[in-house]
Amino acid sequence: MQILGLPDGRVLALGERDCSVQRRHQKVVEESPSPGIGPELRERMLAAAVRAGEAVGYLGAGTVECLVDADAQDFVFLEMNTRLQVEHPVTELVTGLDLVELQLRVAAGESPEITVAPQGHAIEFRVYAEDPKRFLPGPGRITTWDEPAGAGIRVDSGYAAGDTVTMFYDPLMAKLCVVGADRTEALELGRKAVAEFTVEGPRSNLPFCAELLENPAFVAGDYDTGLVGRMRA
Repeated sequence: MQILGLPDGRVLALGERDCSVQRRHQKVVEESPSPGIGPELRERMLAAAVRAGEAVGYLGAGTVECLVDADAQDFVFLEMNTRLQVEHPVTELVTGLDLVELQLRVAAGESPEITVAPQGHAIEFRVYAEDPKRFLPGPGRITTWDEPAGAGIRVDSGYAAGDTVTMFYDPLMAKLCVVGADRTEALELGRKAVAEFTVEGPRSNLPFCAELLENPAFVAGDYDTGLVGRMRA
């Protein structure tokens, strides 16, 4: 759950993100809203996140992470990250808020009036320089880098053709994000964007993203943190 603590004492909940698509216990795909929780559980989780922020007088952007039992529709606290997360763009896409700008305004002592009214559905794909089957690092010099573009598509990247992805740092090359009126539209945009994203030189997990977008459990929104393991079993 994304929260924002303001200098006037208010703590706002900006919605939740589902980060269950993981490999090696690290996130690969994130989306908002979560397809695995219902309205009542969502309300309880967001309220709990606000209370956690209020309890410590939290200031700025932060993320309260929980583990969810989808069958029982209940949750337990995991940790709080006192910073922006890699997946913060999905919150920005469904709320229309710029979280980086808001952090700067809060740091300057402002308490902006914010309307939180999430709309649509957003999905983020982390584009890694790695083997799409075994998820082992695949560093190398980028010979081709061609990003997708168009309505509903956002790419946050730090690489271009001619750059080298080394073995010394995290293999994340880009965040490919899509937003649609609903999850079905977001999935279609995701398929289009993944197909149009070309990275040559280092290995990339784009083929895995394409595979995921055709996986019945993921498409149905009926998945958990064991999904990738089952796909590779």
